[in-house]
Amino acid sequence: MSENHDWPGDVLRAMQARGIATVCTVPDGGLTRLLRMVEAEAGMRLVTLSTEPEGIGIATGCWLGGGRAMLAMQSSGVGNCINALGLPAALRAPCLMLVTMRGQWGEFNPWQVPMGQGTRPALEAVGVRCFPVDKTDEVGETFAAAADLAFHSRVSTAVLVSQRIVGAKGFGQK
Repeated sequence: MSENHDWPGDVLRAMQARGIATVCTVPDGGLTRLLRMVEAEAGMRLVTLSTEPEGIGIATGCWLGGGRAMLAMQSSGVGNCINALGLPAALRAPCLMLVTMRGQWGEFNPWQVPMGQGTRPALEAVGVRCFPVDKTDEVGETFAAAADLAFHSRVSTAVLVSQRIVGAKGFGQK
């Protein structure tokens, strides 16, 4: 694994190649670089949410209107989304999620551990296909494969980016 590998750049290129024009997010430190890159792209729109389930509604609406969107969030926000994930499932609309994990590798905050452990089982319980990744040089290709599955098969997918990649935080860090 290359610690200096440009996984946000890989994800952005995969997004561009697939026509993903809208990124919905509750900002997270592990996503900062990618979100700044999206914001700088003329053909892309970054939508900052007040809560993660709003992004599921926006992504579903984009699909119904002929566009492509995704949701970028931290694993702690996944618990907020479980009920809302019924919307794209009922409409057979894709819901592509990029989830930075907490509660794993070197976690300092015990509050993050339960949802970090429950993210994948909770998503899978409501039919989301999960793709965990713990190597920086595999994030882009994993995201691309999850996006293709979501958009071609009209299902929900989530790429779970390990805390090992985004790094463990400590008190006083952002």
